[in-house]
Amino acid sequence: MSKFRGKYRLKSNRWEYWDYKNPGAYFVTICTKNRKHFFGEIDKGIMALTEIGAIAESEWKKTPEIRKDMNISLGEFVIMPDHMHGIIIIGNNEFNTPEKTSNPGRDAMHSISTGVENKNDSQKRFGPQRKNLASIIRGYKSAVTIRSRKINPEFCWQSNYHDRVIRNYREYNYIADYIFDNVRRWELNVS
Repeated sequence: MSKFRGKYRLKSNRWEYWDYKNPGAYFVTICTKNRKHFFGEIDKGIMALTEIGAIAESEWKKTPEIRKDMNISLGEFVIMPDHMHGIIIIGNNEFNTPEKTSNPGRDAMHSISTGVENKNDSQKRFGPQRKNLASIIRGYKSAVTIRSRKINPEFCWQSNYHDRVIRNYREYNYIADYIFDNVRRWELNVS
């Protein structure tokens, strides 16, 4: 661990040589602060969303519509009692490529299998954090927070989020199955 201004800092979990505005599929996990169950509870294999959980779900579903210029599509996702998992696909757009495509899912997965090892100097530099995965998550968390605090002023997210660049179709399918099966596994782990 390194220090910044005399305090320890955790190493970033971001992939060092990947530009997070690149076309690709990303698996994200976002947790509530202290893993508090703001989003609902699971009973007999069914996730019963609270009003805040319904907000988290609706704001995630709005993501492609809000950010049309980024050519986004959503894969599998699930809202859990204290976190959410989702796959978000960023297609070719004016912020990451000179040309747009007509099939963002196919082209994003093609980028995963062919463009992952591209480690040019421009991708190593820290740049403006807009029109990339971080800006999408920041906007999502902000929208959920604003609406949720009208219901419960204590609502708060964990300060960061976890992401993984999905590298191929096999991994995509494994992650989609993991997300789909998350509710069932929750009860097995809690019991």
